Amino acid sequence: MLKTGSKAPAFGLPSDAGEIVRLGDLRGKKVVLYFYPRDDTEGCTVEACEFRDHWAAVRKSGAVVFGVSPDGVTSHGKFRKKYALPFPLLADPDHAVAERYGVWGEKSMFGRKYMGIRRTTFVIDEAGRIARVFERVKPKGHAAQVLEALR
Repeated sequence: MLKTGSKAPAFGLPSDAGEIVRLGDLRGKKVVLYFYPRDDTEGCTVEACEFRDHWAAVRKSGAVVFGVSPDGVTSHGKFRKKYALPFPLLADPDHAVAERYGVWGEKSMFGRKYMGIRRTTFVIDEAGRIARVFERVKPKGHAAQVLEALR
């Protein structure tokens, strides 16, 4: 897992809008990069909709928000449209970026072990350094925690 103060790993990922989003192109902006397991599931929907519902405050903070999951851009597009999400969703189907950020790992549900995304959010400062890490994110109330960190 990346630590506060470390350089955020570079990436270039396709978005649901059909463009490649590169961290290097975002230099000079605060970036909220939140990793979530899967589109249109209960917790992931709560988390995404909370960022949507706090969108005016996010914009006022000057930050940009990107959700990242292993789902493809088609799935992201449907999810984004269904919930009117005002920010892009990035596809990491081979979980290479999730691995670089240390959020891909073993999980367990109902006694079954499997590999997947550990719900984590990174706030990246204008210089490309990790300003804050939120591990083991609980979706309800998370957007407000991130907004507090952006202040």
